[in-house]
Amino acid sequence: MLKLAAEWGPTLRERSVEIDRLRQLPQDLAEALAADGFYRTLVPPALGGMGLPPAAVAEIGEVLAMGNASAAWCTFIGSTSQIMFGALQPDQLAEVLSNPDVITAGVFAPSGRASPAAGPGGADGYVVSGRWAWASGSHNAEWISGGVQVDGSDAAASTKPALGRVFFRPNEISLLDDWFTSGLRGSGSSTFEADSVWVPSARIAFERDILRSPLADEPLYRMPLFGLLALPIGAIALGMARACVDEVVDVAQSKVPQGSRRTLGQRPALHSAVAVADTEVRAARGLLYATIDAAWERAQHGLSDLELRRDLRTATTHAMQTSLRVIQSMNAAVGGSAVFEASPLQRHLRDAQTASAHFMVAMPVMELAGRTFFDPDADTSGL
Repeated sequence: MLKLAAEWGPTLRERSVEIDRLRQLPQDLAEALAADGFYRTLVPPALGGMGLPPAAVAEIGEVLAMGNASAAWCTFIGSTSQIMFGALQPDQLAEVLSNPDVITAGVFAPSGRASPAAGPGGADGYVVSGRWAWASGSHNAEWISGGVQVDGSDAAASTKPALGRVFFRPNEISLLDDWFTSGLRGSGSSTFEADSVWVPSARIAFERDILRSPLADEPLYRMPLFGLLALPIGAIALGMARACVDEVVDVAQSKVPQGSRRTLGQRPALHSAVAVADTEVRAARGLLYATIDAAWERAQHGLSDLELRRDLRTATTHAMQTSLRVIQSMNAAVGGSAVFEASPLQRHLRDAQTASAHFMVAMPVMELAGRTFFDPDADTSGL
């Protein structure tokens, strides 16, 4: 898969202007990525996936992002949305996987509500309404899922609504044309809405059902969920940062700044800037992957604790923030060559700035993580 990801690099770079112009992945591109397996890397083999370890999935995202971050972003969203396949009833899973290269998308945030309601012929089901933002990759998807609070699903156990994911067909929802951004333009991260949509009971997947099934022993489902969902963002950022360092080295070989007789690559100031950038990327990358490996090792034995969850989130956020700083410095290093929209440096800068705004890698993560050092009773559900 890593070899395939590297082979995709030239195509993704060549089609980056088209991807941005469309504000979503071209469908042929999304389907080709799906056919190569990039949307099912995290799903256990028993459910039709590859079952790759999280570090491999992160590295795949890193490599794809060197070509185009929007493409990497959509495949990571697709792969993490398929984690919930483990909670689907067998008949529903078989329907979803009737296309083995199915493209999925979704939003984990419980931004909708599902209430029990009989359907055609008295069938068990739910009426679902909600509004989900940042639904990356939804324009390409065959199935789009959204987090919901489910009324009356486990009343004997709790008075609170249970949390689940409802799987929609695209024609059941309204996909809004509201993704007008400077960065990650091609991710198609539009908002979608459901207005009293009836779905059969089998279309709602509950995380608790995974924990009650034989899949509960799968290391994937023992990983801290938020840490697992966030880590590809940090990896994608690192891929963009590495691509920017490489681009500066390449540009500097031939660029002669105005008023100078030497190429940019002969300037000591640039030598220092590139060395610092390279070191920062390698350091952030080393921390991220060491933390992922430690979490995966613990997951083999069903172990998780606050320190582990905190370390995953802070390493991922650090990777994002460090990469953004490196990308900014590399743009500044080459001056006017980076200001044009077609420049990979400019594109990566816009994409990284947008990615850094995602709540999973924004600086409030560090605030919450830091609070745990001082307040043993802090609410750590966000980690």
